[in-house]
Amino acid sequence: MLDRFRKSGGADWIVVFLGNPGPKYAATRHNAGFMTAAVCEKELGITIKKSRFRALTELANVGGQKVLLMKPQTFMNNSGDAVGEAAHFYKLPPERVLVVSDDISLPVAKLRVRTKGSAGGHNGLKSIIARLGSDAFPRVKIGVGAPPSPEAQIDWVLGTFKNQDAEDMARAVERAWQAVVCYITEGPEKTMDSFN
Repeated sequence: MLDRFRKSGGADWIVVFLGNPGPKYAATRHNAGFMTAAVCEKELGITIKKSRFRALTELANVGGQKVLLMKPQTFMNNSGDAVGEAAHFYKLPPERVLVVSDDISLPVAKLRVRTKGSAGGHNGLKSIIARLGSDAFPRVKIGVGAPPSPEAQIDWVLGTFKNQDAEDMARAVERAWQAVVCYITEGPEKTMDSFN
C-alpha cells in the first residue's frame, strides 16, 4: 500500500520551515525556520523553489522517507493556510507535519523538540493549529532569546542577530536540521534525548 502511495507522488512527511518571505526579512529572528531550510538545501543538494500550496516546496528523500519540504510564502501569521492545504492534499495527519520555528522563550541557539503543544504566543504556530484543527504536530523550536520587554516583541523578532548570537545561530540551524532528520528516521524519543 505504502509503495503504491509513494509511486503516486505522495509524501510520508511534510517539513515546514517558518519565516517571512523576501530579502527584507532574510536574517531576522523570526526567520530561524528559513535559515534551517538553507542548511537543508545545502545538505541535500536541492533548492526549495517549486511554487505550490502558497509556499516554495520540494519533494526530497530524507532517510528513505519521501518528504515535502516547504517554506510558506503567506507571511508568518498565515502560515497555516499553506500548511493546511499541503496536509489536506497529501492526506497526512498532524503527527506527520514537522514544523521548524523560532522561539523567544528559549535562550539564543537552544533547541527544543516537542511532539505537540500550544502556540506559546507564536502566530505562525497559532495559524497552523487553527488550520490543522490540532496542536498534535511535532516541532523543532530554535531559541532566539527574549525581547527586552513585551512591547518590544514585534521589533525583536523582526530584528537581526549580531556578533556572537549570529555565530551561535549558524550552528543552531545546522543542529535543527539534524534534529529534523533524526525525528523522521529515529522517532521522537531519540530526537528529544539527543537535542533537548
